[in-house]
Amino acid sequence: MEAVVPAFIAALLVQAGDRSPWLVAILADRYGRPFTVAFAALLAHAGGNAIAATGAVLIAPLLTPNAKQLLLALALIFAAMGALWRLKAPDRLERWRLGALLTPLLGIFVLALGDTTQFFTLALGVRGPSPWFAFGGACAGIFVVHLAAALMGELSWRQLPIRGFRIGLGLIALLAGAVVGAGALRLI
Repeated sequence: MEAVVPAFIAALLVQAGDRSPWLVAILADRYGRPFTVAFAALLAHAGGNAIAATGAVLIAPLLTPNAKQLLLALALIFAAMGALWRLKAPDRLERWRLGALLTPLLGIFVLALGDTTQFFTLALGVRGPSPWFAFGGACAGIFVVHLAAALMGELSWRQLPIRGFRIGLGLIALLAGAVVGAGALRLI
């Protein structure tokens, strides 16, 4: 149960500055069905995070406590690098004519496969008694961000200070990753 809150917070922070809520806002405007689009995005992310949680189930018994801590440090450092990298606009999926459920489901799944949230699900999942708590926390955080993006729409979402948020998040995650990594390597 201890992985629920950290996974929720990690997903909330990482997703707020990511491309997938931007795409959710675009698709919610296009289809006029924000709850359907947000739910489809949740299902898309849940698929990727389920893969990460399954991976955590498989590798957790093989890792030492220091290796688990080092995996978390790597997740933080990769999150920092992703946040400090320039955010590129997502493909608007204008040629996709699959409807308000399938277009965001497939589009977000492809966009988010292998994203930072899944790495956090894996890293937090190997540390606790059950990776499925990390999965649940991450999915809850993802849904909060995507529902907000869908309800706001693209114009309002783009007016948020995402760039400054990403820089701040990146610097904090980089510092946290360095501290956790140094602890894992017994340097501090």
